[in-house]
Amino acid sequence: MATTTLPETGYVRLPHIIGQSEVTEEEAERNRRDAEAAKASGKKPNRKPKRARKAIPAIVPVKKSAWWEGVASGRFPKPTKCLGPRVAAWRVEAIRELVERGVQ
Repeated sequence: MATTTLPETGYVRLPHIIGQSEVTEEEAERNRRDAEAAKASGKKPNRKPKRARKAIPAIVPVKKSAWWEGVASGRFPKPTKCLGPRVAAWRVEAIRELVERGVQ
């Protein structure tokens, strides 16, 4: 777990903490087509990313559900709602402290 990917101060969102996989232009286009086809046929469209994105390496290598379980149990820091009522973000200092404690 490296803290070099964290900014000096501020807040980070969950993908910057637990990582995010890359989505290529081709995958994003295929996801858009699949979603349009599902919508046209009356099915529920997939929730796969519709835009290309670069991979983000994990600082704390856990899955999303494990992260939220850790937040609920107090193992991981609680988020703040500084960006909006439905936007969870964590103080960089809290994440650095977590990494320094060596919690995985």
